[in-house]
Amino acid sequence: MKIHHLQLGPLRANCYIVETSPGRCVAVDIGGDSRLFLEFLKMRKLRLTKILLTHGHFDHIGGVEEVRKATGAEVYIHELDAHMLESTAHSLAADMSFMTFTPVTDWTCVYGDCYINDGECEFRVLHTPGHSQGSVCYICNDVMFSGDTLFCCSVGRTDFPGSSASAMMYSLNKIYHLNGDYKVYPGHNESTTLDYERESNPYLGQFRGKNDD
Repeated sequence: MKIHHLQLGPLRANCYIVETSPGRCVAVDIGGDSRLFLEFLKMRKLRLTKILLTHGHFDHIGGVEEVRKATGAEVYIHELDAHMLESTAHSLAADMSFMTFTPVTDWTCVYGDCYINDGECEFRVLHTPGHSQGSVCYICNDVMFSGDTLFCCSVGRTDFPGSSASAMMYSLNKIYHLNGDYKVYPGHNESTTLDYERESNPYLGQFRGKNDD
């Protein structure tokens, strides 16, 4: 499984392009710069089949509609964040972005924890509310795409509409107690590992030494 990394959109959110089989790929979050994204696919001779969204904030969905139209890729988002795809207010674009907001017009909702298959890869959808009600992480083999839930030595903000500090703690506990280690690719900043975050992230300190639920 080969993973490519782009930083897209006004806040340079991380976009990950995952090769799921030869010539085939899925993308995790497309925050903007759709032309750059499409040129990358062309250069690498990749066919995009799915767009997996970690949540519905504008800096993670800004380029989705143009890419969806150009490629025919299916868009996946948790049901609780689906309304953000059509709304400048709910996506926070109205207050925080100077870029034109392009609503997404077609998508598939995921409900709770489930699986999405593509090519030779299976993505586990882990519902991790807190940063938004419908935030999710995607897990494939030993890799976790954590969106704006878990960052290197930090976590996502919980002061936005629909955010919840208590829900974030629930989700962090859920992530902390996953079996094994994972390479963590977050929505912003550098990658990390789950074992490193278990030991070093101050927001996970309360879970250390506790038995699995």
